[in-house]
Amino acid sequence: MTFAASHSTQADFQAALDSVAGEIERGLDGQTPDLSFVFVSHAHAEHFGDLARAVRERTGSRHIIGCTGETIVGGGEEVESGPALSLWSAVLPGGEIEPFHVRFQQTPDGIACSGLPATRDGSEDPPRAIFSLGEPYSSAPDVLLEHMGEEFPGAPVMGGMASGAAAAGENRLFAGDEAIEDGIVGVVLRGGPVIRSIVSQGCRPVGTHYVVTKADRNIIHELGGASPLERLNELLPALPERDQQLARRGLHLGLVMNEYQATFERGDFLISNLLGADREQGAIAIGHLVRVGQTVQFHVRDAQTADEDLRELLEADTKGHAQKPQAALLFSCNGRGTRLFPQPHHDASTVQEQCGPIPLAGFFAQGELGPVAGKNHIHGYTASIALFE
Repeated sequence: MTFAASHSTQADFQAALDSVAGEIERGLDGQTPDLSFVFVSHAHAEHFGDLARAVRERTGSRHIIGCTGETIVGGGEEVESGPALSLWSAVLPGGEIEPFHVRFQQTPDGIACSGLPATRDGSEDPPRAIFSLGEPYSSAPDVLLEHMGEEFPGAPVMGGMASGAAAAGENRLFAGDEAIEDGIVGVVLRGGPVIRSIVSQGCRPVGTHYVVTKADRNIIHELGGASPLERLNELLPALPERDQQLARRGLHLGLVMNEYQATFERGDFLISNLLGADREQGAIAIGHLVRVGQTVQFHVRDAQTADEDLRELLEADTKGHAQKPQAALLFSCNGRGTRLFPQPHHDASTVQEQCGPIPLAGFFAQGELGPVAGKNHIHGYTASIALFE
């Protein structure tokens, strides 16, 4: 095998490291990993400073990337509390790995960045994928995604923002031998295995779609000539009782990604959270930029819808590719897990049911990265999955 994964919930850090490193060595039949991902809960905080170095010493991995998480994923489990350490390693023949660490600084002219990866010449292979893990208090993932879209058009960017911290300075990123407190770390992967991406937003549309007729950045003032709150007052009474209850608990707005379609269904939208409303003007604020002329539709989310969406996407991927995935990385939202589903381990166990058993690792993020309709975004309440052939 060229992939292996292991996780441990042992409270003793050294025992946990010995356990996962030993399983990785056996899983790779003694081969040295080219790339390892490590995810760790805050129960092991006193060992954050030495974690990456210890992983390198135990595995010999040439490149290491990772972060802290509120929930740690390993195998078919999602460890939502207590100590957890998850390690995923790969031998990538023919692959090229370029690590990066981006730092952000606010200036009078906007956000300045250093350490952004860039294309080297016109003849190089396009990336298979780009993995990025960020510290949410000190980074601007939208700036990174814009840069990646310009430098590496078409390359999926997957990953998420570190989680589990109660305050700035408590999260950690891991890169090489270092524990890093700020910015975004990542790797650009060229060559090696094909990497497929799945982004399950877990929502379904309700009511009808509208065209945005007045907007300013992320503020929508009119939908089809009427205020968004007027549209909602029309929509809610017409919905089934269950959908009305879901809408009251949390409503979302889907932005159509391909305006040339004749009809729009679940999966055709980029889902955005509603951030607030102005009752006097009837306007709403959402989590993404919106433009006049764009088609939108309100969406609801619940456990059943999220389960259906993830299963349908995984089934479609399996039917659409001759090769079964050999390994996976899972980046889910903190709002999923038992906060959304009635049973634990939902996302991890579903990936294993549909694709496995395969080496799987990941974490629950404070914002997930992944492509929708060929463009990379930062999401909420989403499961972003990388499948390795």
